[in-house]
This record gives sequence, C-alpha cells and structure tokens, in this order.
Amino acid sequence: MSKTMNTHQLSETMTLHRALWAGHIMSAIVVIVLVADGTIQLFAPAQIASMLQETGFAMDLTRVVGPIILASAILYAIPATAVLGAILVTGFLGGAICAHVRIGELGSPPELISLLLGAMTWGGLYLRDPRIRAILPLIH
Repeated sequence: MSKTMNTHQLSETMTLHRALWAGHIMSAIVVIVLVADGTIQLFAPAQIASMLQETGFAMDLTRVVGPIILASAILYAIPATAVLGAILVTGFLGGAICAHVRIGELGSPPELISLLLGAMTWGGLYLRDPRIRAILPLIH
C-alpha cells in the first residue's frame, strides 16, 4: 500500500512541478510582451503612431502609458506583488480591448492578442501561485 501511495505522491509532485514551470513560462511571456510594448511606447512612439491614431489616442499619451505598462509588468513579475500586477495588467488589456471595440474592430488581431495575454496573465499566476489556486479551485 505504501508503494502505491509513494507512486501517487510522486505523480502529484511531478504534475505540480510541470504546472509550476508552465506557469512561470506563461508569466515570462506576458512580462516580455509587456516590457517590449512599454519600451516601444517610451522610446519609439513613432512606430506605433498609426495604431494610436486609429484608436483615437494622442501621441503624448505614450509618455504616460509606457511607464504604466512597465510598472504593471514589474509588479506582475515579483511574486510578492504578482496579484496586484495581474490586476493592473488586466485593467490595461481590458482598456486596449475596449478601444478596439469602440472603433468597430471586434475580433481584430490586437484585440485577440490582448485577450490572450489577459488569459495568460491569470493562467500563469494560477499555475505558479498556490494562493490563487486556493481561492479559485478549478478542480475538486
């Protein structure tokens, strides 16, 4: 009986280890994309000028939005502040989705990317943080 228990415990440990790695990878992708976006907004706003113009945002807002994106990404990357970072990232991505819906671009690539990043933000956090799994038990 103990051999069966040990095999079961080993299986659970391996599954948890894989989930943890998957969560870290998903979270790293989110952070990389957000840091790239924030950096472009701060240091190369001309590259995104046409997209800003299409969505109705002024170019001056890149000086405000860039640091907000970078701060959110940093907060999300730090385990102690990851939940706050995830909330801020979700708010930012929700605003991006809303901007595209407002101009009639329902289902556009930027909107779908924002939706995917939002799902990856919380999915990565769920897999890497036992506190989130305790609050949101998806599997009983």
